[in-house]
Amino acid sequence: MSFFRKKESKEAESASACSCGGACCGAAPTAEETSATIKSATSTEASVKVLGSGCAKCNALEAATKEALEELGMDTTIDHVTDFTQIAQYGVMSTPALVIDNKVVSMGKVLKKDDVVSLLHKIRD
Repeated sequence: MSFFRKKESKEAESASACSCGGACCGAAPTAEETSATIKSATSTEASVKVLGSGCAKCNALEAATKEALEELGMDTTIDHVTDFTQIAQYGVMSTPALVIDNKVVSMGKVLKKDDVVSLLHKIRD
């Protein structure tokens, strides 16, 4: 039985040694907390995002999106989200994906510049 107590005391020591006082070892955030985090983060971030691992298809979608924004004269930065946890929070299961104004408008395909222009008109007009 002392074996288990030693393990518990080591965990307590490592938690107290952390600068956060053990808060980092706490429970995972609830769905509401995660949703609130996304909403607060997306309200301050760019309104056009490319979701994907950074592969050739994701980069092609980002390039087409940049061309479309330049053609329309929009001064919008593009965020390239590569963290799969964040991608999953958008409900995207197939990349690359395009998010405009926090709304997933395309997933699983590389859009051409004209397609992105069309989507931007639909969402923003």
